Amino acid sequence: MRLYEYEAKELFAEFSIPIPGGKVAHNPEEAVAAAELYNYRVVLKSQVLTGGRGKAGGIKTAASKDDVFEISKELFGKKIKGYSVEKLLIEPLLDIESEYYLGMTIDRTKYELVMIASSEGGVDIEEVAANNPERIFRKEFEIDEPIFSFDGFALAKKLGIVSPQLREFSSFSTNLYRLFTHYDAKLVEINPLVKLRNGGFMAADARISLDDDALFRHPDLAKRGIEKRHEEGELTPREKKAREWGIPYLDLDGDIGMFPGGAGFGIMGNDFIHYYGGKPANFMDSGGGPSPERIAKMLILLDENPNVKAIFGARFGGISRCDDFAKGVILFLKEHGLSKPMVLRMTGNMWQEGVRLFNEAKNETPELFRNIEFHGIETPIEEIAKRAVELAKGKK
Repeated sequence: MRLYEYEAKELFAEFSIPIPGGKVAHNPEEAVAAAELYNYRVVLKSQVLTGGRGKAGGIKTAASKDDVFEISKELFGKKIKGYSVEKLLIEPLLDIESEYYLGMTIDRTKYELVMIASSEGGVDIEEVAANNPERIFRKEFEIDEPIFSFDGFALAKKLGIVSPQLREFSSFSTNLYRLFTHYDAKLVEINPLVKLRNGGFMAADARISLDDDALFRHPDLAKRGIEKRHEEGELTPREKKAREWGIPYLDLDGDIGMFPGGAGFGIMGNDFIHYYGGKPANFMDSGGGPSPERIAKMLILLDENPNVKAIFGARFGGISRCDDFAKGVILFLKEHGLSKPMVLRMTGNMWQEGVRLFNEAKNETPELFRNIEFHGIETPIEEIAKRAVELAKGKK
């Protein structure tokens, strides 16, 4: 669960990690008022839950009142990786001498915590790893192992930091470790960690991703307005609607709408679509024993998605009954109608009854089924997945 930069910096300040200060603005007028505190020599930073803001033109500097107003007017409403900018963080410009990288994450292969540092700050750490791996330094910790000042000193020396900044960098690293473990974080990253010309270090940027399964341990975060959200990116309109309906749903970047049974079958279906050359437009889970009304709402999410070119439906009846699945699809067709081609298959609990209901409804109102191909256990799931990919590519 990713935090906004300004939220991450609030937590930094709580753990005595120096930050530039700054204020959040929600419109150009608030941006100008915030910039006045710093004589309008500021950096305006788009607050979106995704990376690459700088490359996308979401971070800009200003040197006058007019600059601040015009730049903020340009940034508000700008889309970065599909997400609208609704907040700006206004910070004073820093006089920077050098930039470093400092981060903390979990090494899942070793079941250890790992602190990562580099003298190459301000660029993606993946680029440094690929081009200058010798400039990346790691320090591993057991899950319950404390950090000591000498750990920070050792890391600083590897980065070429010398006295009198050694002690300050050591405090930076130990405080970062404390924050990471206290809030059950998955990632804490400062890129860049800057050394100022007048001395001292500061977190010019901040990224924190928390383990959302551990949020119950931190009720103080809810008081700050930090609630469960995506790892990256705001909820899309469909994801918001799905949340209101209690349907687990995630938008992806493909064009095949995924209409599965349970989560496991949904994951398998996504794998099939990828295997046969398609790209899923979403992940979805109906949950155990869904009602026909819930099934109908799932289809609404897919049919109203402009990116979806075809729908792949697969129901394996277990706890969930295939006749209820069929009733939900028929309910959707009668109340909403289907604008996209769909191929679906049912097998398992009550699949024959489900196919009977489809055939009966098709005989009554054949025009509702002109975009649907439905199959039972006699058709392998692989054939259904291949057919969905064909339909998305416009094949009849």
